[in-house]
Amino acid sequence: MFSYRHAFHAGNHADVLKHMVLLAVLKHMALKETAFTVLDTHAGAGLYRLDGDYAQTSAEASQGFLKLVASAPAQPWAPLVQDYIDMVASFNAPGQWKVYPGSPFIAQPHLRGRDKLKLFELHPTDSKTLTANVAQLEAGRQIAIAREDGFETVKKFLPPPSRRALLVCDPSYEIKHDYGRVVSMMMDAMARFATGNYLVWYPIIPRPEAHDLPRKLRTLANKAGKSWLDITLTVKSSKLTQDAAGDTVRPGLPASGVFLINPPFTLKAQLALALPQLVTALQQDRHASFTLDAGG
Repeated sequence: MFSYRHAFHAGNHADVLKHMVLLAVLKHMALKETAFTVLDTHAGAGLYRLDGDYAQTSAEASQGFLKLVASAPAQPWAPLVQDYIDMVASFNAPGQWKVYPGSPFIAQPHLRGRDKLKLFELHPTDSKTLTANVAQLEAGRQIAIAREDGFETVKKFLPPPSRRALLVCDPSYEIKHDYGRVVSMMMDAMARFATGNYLVWYPIIPRPEAHDLPRKLRTLANKAGKSWLDITLTVKSSKLTQDAAGDTVRPGLPASGVFLINPPFTLKAQLALALPQLVTALQQDRHASFTLDAGG
């Protein structure tokens, strides 16, 4: 149950997409004076070392964030991409890319006086590390951490007193039941708080549950009469290949998506500028592409 550690995957191409979108939503929410709450169902450790043993073992950041910042775009970066790069740079010394922030540390700088950040993480080691990392912020009661099941615990906080919240859900999906739990959680959340903002990350892999998840989220949003965005980024083919010895080589994660319910009305146009640049910078073969679908 506790085998997944995001430290092995920090800064990969899925993080680039997810965190770029998350940052854009947070910046939009902070434009209004009314307080908001951010609920993070799978908070992880909060901060990750790109020069540490975990990240270097998988080297996924080298095909994700590090590849992005090493590329030279034909035109200046789109605002969403530049904002994302600047955000990660704020955690590092100039010209160095040693620290990568997870969603808790992306959210925290956007909190104002009455805003709240509630973090849930079940993994015992990551929960302990998250607590230590957050303690350095000296944020007091503005940030709450619970070693609890985020799928279930978020129910207690919807709707928040201010009637504004962003729920971020990005489980590992290593357990296939996670797909169903995401849908069940979202159905309950929408019933409790239909006007909330929701961000769900999902992998795009050859598995029925993974294929069905965004379709079910679209159906949920449409039935509720709410707007939605479904964003995907593919960096390579998902087909199995063979190495020189004739052994089967699995491609790893070839693509991922972010599904938003009640997204900022400006976001689709911003993404239309940013996503082609991500494809160019992060492509690993000719199958790289993006999709940007909207409804509601």
